[in-house]
Order: sequence, then structure tokens, then C-alpha cells
Amino acid sequence: QTAKSGADTPHSKVFMDDSKNDDGPEMTPERLKELLDRSGFAFRGFDQSNLGKTPELLAHQIYGPTVEKHLLGASMIASDVLGREVDLVARVRERRAETLADYGESIALIVSVEMAQLELLHEFFGIEYRSAPLALGYSLGEVAALVASGVYSIDGVLTPLLALSDDMVSQAEDVRMGIVFSRGPEMEFSAVERLCLEITNQGHGTIAISSYLSPNTVLVLGQRGTLDELKAAVKGRFAKGTNVKENKDRWPPIHTHITRQKHIPDRAAVMMERMPGGFTAPQPNILSCVTGSMGYTDINSRDLLNRWVDEPQRLWDVVEQTISSGVELLIHVGPAPNIIPATMQRISQNVQQQLAAKTWVGLGKRAVSRMVRRPWLTKVMSAKTNLLRAPFIQEVILEDWLLAQMP
Repeated sequence: QTAKSGADTPHSKVFMDDSKNDDGPEMTPERLKELLDRSGFAFRGFDQSNLGKTPELLAHQIYGPTVEKHLLGASMIASDVLGREVDLVARVRERRAETLADYGESIALIVSVEMAQLELLHEFFGIEYRSAPLALGYSLGEVAALVASGVYSIDGVLTPLLALSDDMVSQAEDVRMGIVFSRGPEMEFSAVERLCLEITNQGHGTIAISSYLSPNTVLVLGQRGTLDELKAAVKGRFAKGTNVKENKDRWPPIHTHITRQKHIPDRAAVMMERMPGGFTAPQPNILSCVTGSMGYTDINSRDLLNRWVDEPQRLWDVVEQTISSGVELLIHVGPAPNIIPATMQRISQNVQQQLAAKTWVGLGKRAVSRMVRRPWLTKVMSAKTNLLRAPFIQEVILEDWLLAQMP
């Protein structure tokens, strides 16, 4: 899931931030291949709109057959599990708008398109995803990363997701999303967690954090009037400048305890016991938004996927570790990637503003920024200081990059 707070949502571009790339060479296939061992792949999750440039890729004279193959395969899986006809090829060609009722189809569409983009990258440019040092994915994107990294097949992971998708849709009817953010000091997450538990304890519905987006922003999902209760309580209990902004769309309550009301985590766990695969460590390894760390092994993916259902996404921890890892290029996979590119761009802009400040602090940070360009120094610097690397990490939106090439 992603949340658009009314700002900070960039339009898709081949390069997310031109200021990062103007001084460097053009991102040709040769250059991308050269940077592969210093690159990360970021997979997007579910959003209200999930087509991106897929219609253009499907209509492409060279790419089209590969994209169609993946869409047809996912259509067959979805049709079988959902018990109704699903035609993702027609949906993409017609640019059909999605609704909440199409949640299951959207899941199948996103994962299949992400796999198609990686195959195009390999087939036509000789760039192998598994040669990169790391991957990450927000929400559904982490599931896609497990498929791409060889842990599960696409039909294996889609089956439980699709089987439970209609129940997720039914739960979304009375769920509202809010973004709690502070314009002042760093937010005390435990205070927000406590407030959500207190409101839930009143018995009017469950409200919980679904994602930690940044040090001063969390995404919450609440049933019925619980979001209004949260808004009222925040004004009296949090520092000035702390606000709650509501997103008017309806969202399945994934990554929260709300899913427990229909026993979705337990049902998913039972389905995953017999899910083929899951006995191989991912290659590349995956920074998990469940744990906020590089925690996958050859035997724990089922456990992490089960926790993925009802535990909040630790996006900020993963983004911070990605920046600290030393990668020089981040490749965004999927149709119209949103939240990870937006987060990276926001950090870069904030760092650049700080470095431009005409103060002694700014001068000191400019000196540090020259240091973080040196890989040997990166290893001995703290994670907070490593955030200064953000403006120097190049970013590629894979669907745009593919369309800009001449294979």
C-alpha cells in the first residue's frame, strides 16, 4: 500500500532526481551493467492505480510478447483461485480503471508485471537481477522480491494472497487511512502505538500503525470512527505541529491486527505450510520491511511472510539501511513506483537543503558529504551520517528506462 499525503509524490521519470545524474554518465545498458554489483532493486506494492506504463510495454513491438506471457500466466492463476474469469491482458490494453473490488486482480497484475520487467532486462540487455547485492520491497513488493530472488514461484505466493483477497476487500469497507506526521521533533512511535491501543481498547473498532514511513510519519488504518478519535486525541497529547491527515480512499487493512478479525494470518499460515518452495535463501538477499533488516535465511521465509500479514511495515528502517549499504544505483521495479522513489527523493532534497545552508553546521555537513563519496569511509560512519549519501544514489524507474532503450 502507499499513501499520498498531498505532496512529495513525484511523477515517474527515468531518473527520479535530475540533480543526482546531471554530473554523471548517461544510464546506458552498459553503464547499468557496470553498476550492477553496486545496485539495489526496489519493488513497489499495491496502490489505487497499478497500470503505470504497462500498456506501453504490452503494445511494444519487441517487449510485448514477454509482457503478454506474464499477464496471461497470472490471469490463469487468478481465475483458478478466485473462481471467476480474470483477463489481465484485456485490462491492460483497455487501461481499465481499478476499484477496490479488483484487489485480487491488482495483486496478480503487479507481481506479474514486475517479473516481466526483470525478464525484459535480462533477455534484451543481459542484466541479471540476481547479480545485484540487495533487494527491497514495500508491502506486496517484498512478496514479489521473494519470487524474483528464487525463493517461491509466482503461483505459489499468489495462491494464498488471492484466496484471502476477497475477505480483505470486505474488511476495507469500514477502514479509513490516516497519515500521522510531525512538522517538529522526531515522532515518538511508542506514544502513537499506545494511543492506538487505548482507542482500540474502548471497543469501537481497531486502529493500528500499518507502516513507519519516516522518523516523523506513520500510516495508520482504523475501523469506523477510530480515526476521528485519534485525530482528537493527538491535539491534546502530542507536540505542536503533530497532525493527522486522512486519505479518503478505502484500503485493505493489511499489516495490521484488523486482519485477525477474519483469522487471515492463521489461515495464511496454514496455506503456506504446503506452499511449494521456501527452502532457499533469496539471491540477492532482501531487506525486509517486516523486520527492517536483512533477515531472510533458507528456512524462515514462511515465518516472515506470516508476520507480513499483520505487522506494520518498517519502511524507514529499510530505506535507511539501503542508503547505508553503499549502493550507488537503485532500480525501481513495477508499474509506476511511488512510495520508495518519493521517500528517496524527499531525503535527497532535505539533505541538499541542509548542505546548502550558510551556517557552520551546513559547512560541516558539506565536508562530511565529500567523505561519504569514499566507500572505505562509509563503513565506519553511523547510519544517520550515511543519509548524506542519498543525493549521490542514482535512481532508475525501470519501466521508463526500458521504453527509452532501443533493444
